[in-house]
Amino acid sequence: MSRNALLINYQYCSGCHSCEFACRNHLGLSKEQWGIKLTEVEPFEVEPGVWNWDYVPVPTKLCDQCLERVQAGEKPSCVKHCQSFCMEYGPVADMAARAEELGDKTALFIL
Repeated sequence: MSRNALLINYQYCSGCHSCEFACRNHLGLSKEQWGIKLTEVEPFEVEPGVWNWDYVPVPTKLCDQCLERVQAGEKPSCVKHCQSFCMEYGPVADMAARAEELGDKTALFIL
């Protein structure tokens, strides 16, 4: 299987935690475990009147890349259930090119 990557455009992540719940259900994890964990960069003022507040979902060591789902031609659970449609999954080269298109508000996780 080729190496894949998870691309997150965190400019649009709303912090809804859907990715966490979808992953937890997929893996059958307890509420103290995560396959993907939403982190929050709390609000801070970048310049007068301009604020930054980001949510960044981060895969953990428990992430299995939804191997069964991907092999069946489906998206990983976190990507499928993202309510902001800010997560993409695919070959590393494709996701790297997409990250370049989107600019500096992306996180690329090579899985």
